[in-house]
Amino acid sequence: MKYFDRVYGEVEIDEPVVLELINSPALQRLKDIDQAGYRPLWVMPNAAVGIYDHSRFAHSLGVYILLKKYGAPLEEQVAGLIHDVSHSAFSHCIDYVLAGGSESEHNHQDNIFAVHLRKSEIPAILDKYGFNLEYILNDENFPLKEKTLPDLCADRIDYSLKTAVIFSELDESSKNYLLENLIVEEGRWIFKDAESAKKYAELFLKLNTIYYSGFLSAVMFRTTGDYLRHALEKKYISEKDLYTTDKIVLEKIAIYHSGDDKLNELFARMNRKISCENNPQSFDVKVSCKSRVVDPYCKHEGILRRVSEVYPEWNKIIETESAPKEYYLKFGANLN
Repeated sequence: MKYFDRVYGEVEIDEPVVLELINSPALQRLKDIDQAGYRPLWVMPNAAVGIYDHSRFAHSLGVYILLKKYGAPLEEQVAGLIHDVSHSAFSHCIDYVLAGGSESEHNHQDNIFAVHLRKSEIPAILDKYGFNLEYILNDENFPLKEKTLPDLCADRIDYSLKTAVIFSELDESSKNYLLENLIVEEGRWIFKDAESAKKYAELFLKLNTIYYSGFLSAVMFRTTGDYLRHALEKKYISEKDLYTTDKIVLEKIAIYHSGDDKLNELFARMNRKISCENNPQSFDVKVSCKSRVVDPYCKHEGILRRVSEVYPEWNKIIETESAPKEYYLKFGANLN
């Protein structure tokens, strides 16, 4: 199977277990789950025309490809491929809907991952090819796939490079520069020198500021969350529906718009039809967003160092950016 990835280019995928997992309903569903949340609110004007595949599926394959490219064991590649199957429709917007998640941590899908995966067809596929499910579920076995912030991991590297490429924050030359300077040693992602490590850390900071925890993301999370919660409370949809796709959920709710003024107002908010500003002095709702910052390892004068050890000023950035971002949303006039 030939697959084209926006970051890594064309790759050949021929491992039988990987091909069967890719074609499974659990992975195929992710093609219609937007990586960021609700696309109409979040897409920026500089998104590269015609290449906006910012789906959970594209990201999942990206993590798999990255792990394969850098020589991770097949078990780790498989774990990377399936790591997002528990995401609901609208991705992290669910953390603003269901009690099992957290606005400041964005951890709902992590909290339900094992339970959700066990209910899917994935355990049977893994068993067919001789993989131990409990081993695959234990992230301690896979240091390249998953690490806590501010460390690098395949998940973090792929979603940042995908965002940067899709939204034209990184050109082809700069992308290749980062990948060429990224290596793996003793279960760690390491940059070959401090300069390339700092460039990546600064790129990640920019992405966090503009996209991951920016104002538009706060509006998207809150408004989409409010819309979905109202639909759940009114029983227009069920919690089970949230584990279909973005499109299916919207279509199920749409038939109730004509008879529900509040639903229409919430829908207008999440489609930028109503003005919104950040106003701590007078606001309708307070929103928290998970904030992310990285402190990569690099080789510096023959010694393994973090960016913050080579550039001490980065410590202040880590301290500031590690805390959740807070916004105070004030909704105003209809923009139609």
